[in-house]
Amino acid sequence: MEDTRAEGLEGLLREVRRQVHSPDEPDVQEVLDWLRRRTGMDAALVGEAAATVESATAEFPRRILRPLAPLLARLSGGEMAAATTQAGPLYVHCEALGADDPRPVLVTACRSAPGPETVALVSRTGSVIALMRRAQGADQARHGYQHKARQLRFAVLSALLAGEPTLARRMTTGVVPPLLEADRLRIFLLHCPTTDRDRISRGFQDPSGYHGRDLMVECPVIKQHLICLIAEDADGPGGRGESLRRLVRDNPRYALGISGPHPLGETAAAYSEAAHALAAALTVPARVAFHHGRTPLEGVLPRGPALAWARDLLRPLDHLPKATADITRLLMSMPRSAVAKLLGLSRNTVTAHIVRAEQALGLDLADVRSRAEVHLALAVTSACAPPNPVTATRPSPWTTCWAPNAPLPGLRRSSANCGSHTVAPCRHGSTPTPTPSRPPAASASAETPSAPTFAPPKLC
Repeated sequence: MEDTRAEGLEGLLREVRRQVHSPDEPDVQEVLDWLRRRTGMDAALVGEAAATVESATAEFPRRILRPLAPLLARLSGGEMAAATTQAGPLYVHCEALGADDPRPVLVTACRSAPGPETVALVSRTGSVIALMRRAQGADQARHGYQHKARQLRFAVLSALLAGEPTLARRMTTGVVPPLLEADRLRIFLLHCPTTDRDRISRGFQDPSGYHGRDLMVECPVIKQHLICLIAEDADGPGGRGESLRRLVRDNPRYALGISGPHPLGETAAAYSEAAHALAAALTVPARVAFHHGRTPLEGVLPRGPALAWARDLLRPLDHLPKATADITRLLMSMPRSAVAKLLGLSRNTVTAHIVRAEQALGLDLADVRSRAEVHLALAVTSACAPPNPVTATRPSPWTTCWAPNAPLPGLRRSSANCGSHTVAPCRHGSTPTPTPSRPPAASASAETPSAPTFAPPKLC
């Protein structure tokens, strides 16, 4: 008898060990099949509703469950722990599993009365199934937590990219990420295999779902990118930045682009710098590149006239839904399919918003010149705070005026080269005169112009 009991327990433990080392989730069906092979009894696991069969052996007589419904309800409700009865010619043994009501019930049936050893093995099998279900529930809860944590981190990133750190704090009331306490941040944009992103993010994750004073977000558009927001004062020896650089050094398939420091409200600019730096990092042996800075076009234009032109160009968007304006802004830096993935919308919905914006602006956003104008106007309105009103009748002395396709004071536009512009300073009260365009030279000219000029890139 002892040998039979030991063999039964050893067989049950072998099945448990096999499932523990399996990459798949625990499978109750396989345990019930093992019990059928060991004892000759058919078995079923009835769910908490006392009417749902979660798993069963192939020949289990399900017809017996209807007359057993009152007994199963009492077992599931915790009134009884186990019961043995008969259903016609079958001997039925029922045992409630777990401690939380309502409980699942393990039901076994056979044509001969089971002996004590068989009943004990069924009871132990039920305990193993209860542990498997608890482990499965814990795994599901963990996966659900990780999913919600990823969603929350992405929401925080979205608010920061929109220039709304206060909104990010409001969304995370009670669990505000420490990153939002920082004055400035850098973005480390890590390029790595898609399968490695979640592993890296979880490796640095703390119990709160964040990454200490930093934040790591899996890019929903480019599956090889992990966006790492790192507080500037935390980017020192032993910090997250050093860990990321070490990952790149040790993995030849990785690359890293690093932005300059920016206030939280300028996270979008930091991301743009990191993306440019990553493009450079993919071409250098070290696979790490810092953004060394460049002067953006909106930074060298005359502030007042440029902002007046940009507002005039974008004014039709003020009468459209905010979602349309936001989608138009995103379209300037990514294709429509990427915008759809980022916002969780269909491509048809994104296209409908873009068509609405094109009709309001009177522009074709598929045209590179129109797209460049809208992109520049959006950059100007983002970079410039609202200045004092600028009028054409009271220009400031020595104002350098610029705007494509706009009748601003001092604009000199050439008719050739696909709409390229030449800008020259104008004295207060002077009348601008057209500047004839020159044919493109084969090499750079050494001639020094008498007045500073600015010519945007040709958009042919």
